[in-house]
Amino acid sequence: MTDRGSTAEELASRQREIAVSEFFLKNRHLLGFDSPNKALLTAVKEAVDNALDAAEEAGYLPEVRVEVLPVHGDVLLVAVEDNGPGIVEAQIAKIFGKLLYGSKFHKLSQSRGQQGIGISAAGMYAQLTTGRPMRIISRTSPKTKAWRFVLSIDTTRNRPDLHRKERVEWDRPHGTRVEMEIEAHYQRGMHSVEMYLKQTAIANPHVTLHLSDPSGRTITFERTVRRRPALPVEIKPHPHGVELGRLIAMLRATDAKHLSRFLVREFSQVGSKTAARIIETADGNLTGRSYPRRIAHAQAKRLHQAIQKTRIAAPRTDCVVPIGEDLIVEGLRKEITADLYVATTRPPAVYRGNPFQVEVGIAYGKPGGVGLEVADGGRIRRIEAKHASEELVASADEPARVLRFANRVPLLYQQSGCAITKAIQHVNWRAYGLAQPKGGLPVAPMAVLVHVASVWVPFTSESKEAVASYPEILREIRLALQDCGRRLRAHVRKNRSLKKEFERRVEIERYLPHVGEALQRILDLDDRDRDRMIATLDDSLHHSRSTR
Repeated sequence: MTDRGSTAEELASRQREIAVSEFFLKNRHLLGFDSPNKALLTAVKEAVDNALDAAEEAGYLPEVRVEVLPVHGDVLLVAVEDNGPGIVEAQIAKIFGKLLYGSKFHKLSQSRGQQGIGISAAGMYAQLTTGRPMRIISRTSPKTKAWRFVLSIDTTRNRPDLHRKERVEWDRPHGTRVEMEIEAHYQRGMHSVEMYLKQTAIANPHVTLHLSDPSGRTITFERTVRRRPALPVEIKPHPHGVELGRLIAMLRATDAKHLSRFLVREFSQVGSKTAARIIETADGNLTGRSYPRRIAHAQAKRLHQAIQKTRIAAPRTDCVVPIGEDLIVEGLRKEITADLYVATTRPPAVYRGNPFQVEVGIAYGKPGGVGLEVADGGRIRRIEAKHASEELVASADEPARVLRFANRVPLLYQQSGCAITKAIQHVNWRAYGLAQPKGGLPVAPMAVLVHVASVWVPFTSESKEAVASYPEILREIRLALQDCGRRLRAHVRKNRSLKKEFERRVEIERYLPHVGEALQRILDLDDRDRDRMIATLDDSLHHSRSTR
């Protein structure tokens, strides 16, 4: 007797549609929820990123409170509260209870969030590990009460499962607060919530952040500037960054009645004259009055080839807003005590039709900093400018610390696989006076900040932890690093010269008393004359060095 295999009908009966939420539930490591330590940081990061985006878009100076409080065992309560514009009642359930829902995926302008996955994925992880729903309070105006929602995610249908909603009193005039109970571990160090907020404060000096941790401490990262960054402008896709398949989809979806109108309306930097040149180059019976939805595949292919051949102005750059050299230095000074701070902002560049801009900052010198000041009630408040922990800058015999940012968001994981790290390793730091093992990071008491701002950051995965190695991005990072390196080299040379001079002076001062005693015996001087002679020799040596 032989086993009978499954028939086509039986195989077909087993097929079913997979909801995106169900997929990520089984593959939560793709979103950064692959360990209790990392899950806590990811949940906080997604909520804080949304809070900062919302407040800035509404014109508020962001102030965000993060609470990580013990519940029982390994379960922690994570709460993130902001002073943003709040969320209208009709959108709350969809934003927090549906994956791939949001306003940032389809628009081309710089923002911290991109995919519409993060905060709902955090709620899904809480639901998976503790079985507890998310709790959201949001208020849009002091004239109305706040809405309170309790909801979870129906993962088989990727839609919110609303448990309760009600009007409540809330002592905030506007803003949003989200709470979730998750299975997680609170830790200190480079991959901690505190380090994420510390680095966020460096790249966002206009933001105030508060952290309450499980031990009862409250740490505040005060803003140092009260000037909000300019809001990025949304742009259309650039023709040179559109693949053939996407072009065909755009032709099928457009409302434009004529091809020339389609090119002008749907793409950036395409005017009527440029559209005419593209159509003329494409030929294939295409005219400016061709109906876009009826363009055949072969015609679309010729149109795509014509777009690539046509000279088109570079994309607009007001869709990208860099931190700025002055504010990078301000942020580094606020968190790191060093001897030298340098920063540079590269001109905007383009990869695959997407505008981006690279910035680099370096803090070089002695590590350490002013400690935290503890006030009454165990409240820790950061007041002075220099209060960084030693973790942010390496010791003299360690590889330099790398602070990676994408659209002002710190990237704390997957450092080795990131384009930023690779670019730093490929720079010849020996040319700037630093030690460097082959293919490694420079060895120096230094922190290197690299910020990539773009309308669409090319992350290597959905967890948004590393930037992909596009040649254009690697080149811009390398050029920015070299610019800062040249200024660093002058400082390193000066320090080495002063060090050698100091060592020579120490040696001379070490032997001067012996020289004086020998001269005393030779010249038969008393003690007073000997001391006067030693002082004269010391002054002469000092004067000769200062005029050299």
